Amino acid sequence: MTEEQRMQRELRSVRPRHDDPELPDDITANDLDRIARNELKTLTKENAETVGRHLAMAARVIDEDPQLAHQHVMSAARRAGRIGVVRESLAITAYATGDFALALRELRTYRRISGSNDQLPLMVDSERGVNRPDRALELGRSVDRSTLSPSVQVGLAIAMSGARLDLGETDAALVELEIPQLNPNTAFSYSPELFAAYAEVLTELGREDEADEWLERASRADAALGASGDTDETIEIEEMEEDDDEALADFAADAGEDDEPVDAGEAARAVAAAGLVDAPANAADAAHAVEIDDADDIVTEAADFAEVDDAADDAVDAAAIDATRAEADAAASVSHDDGTEPDAASSKA
Repeated sequence: MTEEQRMQRELRSVRPRHDDPELPDDITANDLDRIARNELKTLTKENAETVGRHLAMAARVIDEDPQLAHQHVMSAARRAGRIGVVRESLAITAYATGDFALALRELRTYRRISGSNDQLPLMVDSERGVNRPDRALELGRSVDRSTLSPSVQVGLAIAMSGARLDLGETDAALVELEIPQLNPNTAFSYSPELFAAYAEVLTELGREDEADEWLERASRADAALGASGDTDETIEIEEMEEDDDEALADFAADAGEDDEPVDAGEAARAVAAAGLVDAPANAADAAHAVEIDDADDIVTEAADFAEVDDAADDAVDAAAIDATRAEADAAASVSHDDGTEPDAASSKA
């Protein structure tokens, strides 16, 4: 089966009727970030504008109405189903509505189109969503983390930690989060969520005092990032004594007290949303810095897709996982021959 035939099969309609949701007059394709707009340049100008408006509207409403956001992306996919950012967006909104099987399918397609592992945390979390935490861990270990950006590394660590919790491996869940980015003295855009996730696992272990400390650090990091408008800045966080009420009050007054709480369970969403709209002002890790398809090609939200595609995707994932296992076995063999113990830290990667 050729790649073109594969794409046509994936896009073939299962439920052909779809009514486009209404687009307000104030939404334009320019509301998308530059990278997303560039991907739409392969379309005609009129079609690119319509697709861009639907994607931008999805980004606007996804937090308040994920189902409406999903309908907007469906409309975009009917017109541009072979564009990477469209399939990525379809996965994000499917994830937001709880359709993890569809999210996983679309994420596989997006990775095949783009060659990018930026959505690996969402893939791992989607495996968790379909009750396959073991497969989630294998998928996360199949990619060299050093090839990922710091924010994606953090998202992956949080998703892997969640899979460990699903399996009742609480101690291992804590180890998954003990990565270089877990630095209480600096704050990047991903720091509040990482700190809060670490606190959540500490709570599961009954280490309440430590959990409270990390929740406080998450709150301070969130406030510091909200007070800073410099996307290239690394924020230094000063530890304050518990009885230093005056300093704490001054800090709150400077930073503002209306920051929204950090939700430790939304790691993958935080990574994924960056692909829809311009990066927010508090993204402190920025320094790391077709035409309408035939009616048969309408993308639907059904998770039932051709078995040959699923088998091909599973084969790709299995090959990567087998390669990882082979490397681990080879390393263990060498370690045994040398009479040395294998490096325990290497298993975290």
